[in-house]
Amino acid sequence: MASTRSPEASTQTALPSGPTVFKTIPYAFILPEILCGAWVWILVAATSVSLPLLQGWVMYVSLTSCIISLLLLLIYLFGLHRNSENWKVLDSLYHGATAILYMSAAVLQANATIHSEFGSNSPLHYQLNTAASFFAFITTFLYILHAFSIYYQ
Repeated sequence: MASTRSPEASTQTALPSGPTVFKTIPYAFILPEILCGAWVWILVAATSVSLPLLQGWVMYVSLTSCIISLLLLLIYLFGLHRNSENWKVLDSLYHGATAILYMSAAVLQANATIHSEFGSNSPLHYQLNTAASFFAFITTFLYILHAFSIYYQ
């Protein structure tokens, strides 16, 4: 008896739900994105803001992307996506756009770090800014990995 399934349905991968989210690439990147993004937010908030416009953008990008990524993680954990292909497109577009925004925030944070080195701030603020820059670039890399891996999947 011939199979009634189309060849497109057999190559289509199912979106993960529940704990398999943490085992499936690229969805396993969501939790590290959230954690590293939260570190950026916390470290920038802990410094004395010498350049409010620059670090305000860093705070906005890190906090907003952290919240949206947390919502996406919860959607995947509870299976609210219902295995729709539209979620793959949304996920890819979100992570691609966020990677670009995070790259701009990471560069601005690095600029703020350079300015804090020569400012009258204490060495602690420079170290916090340096750590925030490091985590901003790590988070950018995670978002880029996620966007490309879901695009090529």
